[in-house]
Amino acid sequence: MNTMNKPVRSHRILGIDPGTLFMGWAILDTEGQQVSLVDFDVLDVHKLDGQYPRLQREFFFLQELIDRYHPTTLAIETQYVDKNPQTMIKIVHAQGVAIAAALSRDIPVNEYSPMKVKMAITGNGHSTKSQVADMLQRFLHIPDDKMPKKLDATDALAIAYCHFLQLRLPVSAEGGAKDWTTFAKRKGLTDKSLTGPNAQLLAALATVKKKK
Repeated sequence: MNTMNKPVRSHRILGIDPGTLFMGWAILDTEGQQVSLVDFDVLDVHKLDGQYPRLQREFFFLQELIDRYHPTTLAIETQYVDKNPQTMIKIVHAQGVAIAAALSRDIPVNEYSPMKVKMAITGNGHSTKSQVADMLQRFLHIPDDKMPKKLDATDALAIAYCHFLQLRLPVSAEGGAKDWTTFAKRKGLTDKSLTGPNAQLLAALATVKKKK
């Protein structure tokens, strides 16, 4: 019998919430079941004149970000849907720029739909941005004064955290749980002896349920 422990895999995840005026980004470090926040913020390009200068700024910024933090993978939100076709096209351009920046540095790309990200964080594929931000603050123990004013940053953090959970516990965007308890049970998070993100999620879900 082999008693040797398996090596713990570590990752540095770059999460990107693509946008044409504001681009959210976040860096998470993971080691096995442990996860920690490195940094997150928003790139503001709305003052630049025209779509293409904004895309160019995002591209070079992401290359600089990758060179600074050396992420091992990119997690990005895709499948954006909007009633305005022109808005959709612009968002797709921003997504393409982010993916191209990662590929230019040989960073593998992982895509997640907005519903799948929300399901991974809150158990509800139709939760609000504020609900997602609140859950992430609980998961990662982020002080109030460190929470960004713009939710683009927490959206990016949610995408990165979704990828972290996907590495351990794949989440389906279909068949969402009807309530917090069902979600926890479905994901095997009802054992209070669990450690790591499972315990964090269980505790956060319990807190949110009490508030309702």
